[in-house]
Amino acid sequence: MRVLTPETLDDAVAMLANEAATPIAGGTDLLVHWPQRLADHDRTYLDLSRLGSLRAHAWSDDRLTLGALTSYWDIVTDPRAQAELPMLVAAARTVGAIQIQTRGTWAGNIVNASPAADGVPALMALDAEVVLASAAGEERVRLDGFYRGYKQMARRPDQLVTAIDVPLEPRSFQSFVKVGSRRAQAITKIGLAITRPADGWRVVANSMAPTVRRCPSVEALLDAETPTTSPGGFAEAIRADVSPIDDIRSTAAYRERVMARALFYELAPVCPWIGGGSSA
Repeated sequence: MRVLTPETLDDAVAMLANEAATPIAGGTDLLVHWPQRLADHDRTYLDLSRLGSLRAHAWSDDRLTLGALTSYWDIVTDPRAQAELPMLVAAARTVGAIQIQTRGTWAGNIVNASPAADGVPALMALDAEVVLASAAGEERVRLDGFYRGYKQMARRPDQLVTAIDVPLEPRSFQSFVKVGSRRAQAITKIGLAITRPADGWRVVANSMAPTVRRCPSVEALLDAETPTTSPGGFAEAIRADVSPIDDIRSTAAYRERVMARALFYELAPVCPWIGGGSSA
């Protein structure tokens, strides 16, 4: 294993421009698979740990900026995040144990590109934007347009995620739902992040498709206040948005049913047009 250790952001992007290297921050995903993925032992890694400018998160009048090295625990313990972005805090609390939360980073969760990522749906539902830097300059990509397919992203090999911008705006509803084999330290079977800013609903699902995915058909049902008397009323929209997958953790039929029930029971208390009929 070869490790590059840049001292500045300029050094880091110059190194990425000159040779193939995998950026590494918390290293939690890498270390979990280290004994099995022997090919990873022969790769070159770009260690970002010395780039102090990427570590902090910052609040401004209109956004929260998460640095590339901001950990989940940084947000869990931030009183303003607890008050204004409780969904982000809830998502962070589901990522492994506290030891993982103190090392793992939001940026790492994004570029690992797992369809079961817990931080990504919360960020996507909050309209987050990914900031990418390279020797050629800076680029911004909305997170809901960042994934092109399984493990495929709108990030070139010479680009480094330096920050994630989360806009601050009034949201009348925030909810994060994770269904797994147990309450803690389990990979998501079905996950949902739901928000309601002034311009309409955001619904994002994870572990339902090859990527974390926003659900425009479900959002349209909610925006139109379409009467929905049972969880089954969401089924057609769910199939249109995510085409639920079979894998070793769950079947497509299970995922569709549980996502529909999660939507129904999370939203019925706040949406008068949901409920009023059978809840089967």
